[in-house]
Amino acid sequence: MLRFLTAGESHGKTLVAILEGVPAGLTIDFDAVTAELRRRQGGYGRGRRMAIESDRADALSGIRHGVTTGAPIALLIPNKDWENWQRTMYVEPEQPADAPGPDRPAVTRPRPGHADLAGVVKYGHDDIRNVLERASARETAARVAIGAVARQLLGRLGAEIVSHVISIGSASLPDPLAIAYEDARAIRADAPLHCVDAEVERRMIAEIDRAREAGDTMGGSFEVIAHGVPAGLGSYVQWDRKLDGRLAQALMSIPAIKAVGIGRGPAVAALPGSRVHDEILPPVGASRPSGVGVSRPTNNAGGLEGGVTNGEDLRVSGYMKPIATLMKPLRSVDLATMTESPATVERSDVCAVPAAAVVAEAMVAFVLADAAIEKFGGDSVEELVENWRAFQKRTSARFSRSG
Repeated sequence: MLRFLTAGESHGKTLVAILEGVPAGLTIDFDAVTAELRRRQGGYGRGRRMAIESDRADALSGIRHGVTTGAPIALLIPNKDWENWQRTMYVEPEQPADAPGPDRPAVTRPRPGHADLAGVVKYGHDDIRNVLERASARETAARVAIGAVARQLLGRLGAEIVSHVISIGSASLPDPLAIAYEDARAIRADAPLHCVDAEVERRMIAEIDRAREAGDTMGGSFEVIAHGVPAGLGSYVQWDRKLDGRLAQALMSIPAIKAVGIGRGPAVAALPGSRVHDEILPPVGASRPSGVGVSRPTNNAGGLEGGVTNGEDLRVSGYMKPIATLMKPLRSVDLATMTESPATVERSDVCAVPAAAVVAEAMVAFVLADAAIEKFGGDSVEELVENWRAFQKRTSARFSRSG
């Protein structure tokens, strides 16, 4: 079983992630981990902090000579911006730029849509700063580092994960399921919004520009596609072991994600069963990597049936609300005086949908790696891979034609 924990705040010196349950013997490519962290920092519409941080992850434990030992893995990600926070927090327009940090007043005006108000109610804080720095999406850098390790484990089982942006505001792809894994994989690394359609991407950029000019923010949606996922991961026997439920929880835990879809997602509610359920036909062409020797003309189920992977590409979509910090703030209440006041303004992004997609890839990788360890077992990667290969062989033999 995989478990992970993250520690640290946006203004803290470091983020720390602890990952437990990774089998021994997995060689970790830290250049690949850094590449994933850099991907999270990109995307049109990101804010000023992305120009400050150059994220990397250093191993504190659980990895020796670049290879996992089976012990818990601790990864440290420095916050370069920490030095700036030692002098001062964000400077609002009416406050002097050289105001010393210790004399800064407490943050008392919660932002609508953020954890600010709920957090101070729950923990009894007087200063919202205690809430907003931990609730900041900066924490997701630690998740991406953890996900990069999980991704490398899945790679030993033949699985790969990609994502693409579906929509920003009203600019949207007409049919996300028409985008094949190969299409998403072929997107240029420097594509501003990581969308497969250049014309749709231009309209997405225009949506972000309009929001920036208005002091507003913009949300959107994305899809994660996992290719080569072994069949049989997850379970239908208990509610909390269903893989679609586990994936939904993982994506919903990402800041600003308000809905999750599997396969065709919410659209299935408006269609008859004859247009939703994926028919099962005799095999066509070469044998499938999953070993499940049938063909499916559609994949509306998104690779999951009954909470179990079925050998098709796993497709999970996430829907992100606009970021809660607006440069032209919404109305709020100053909790110190209980009078109406504009919400606090913090340094923020206009749009972070591409970054959220990278975080979602990491969360999908973690859930799938956990399910793979659950299914195939093994204290070492060699043992895990041997068990997976034996399962693939048995599955292929079951679907082979006799005579």
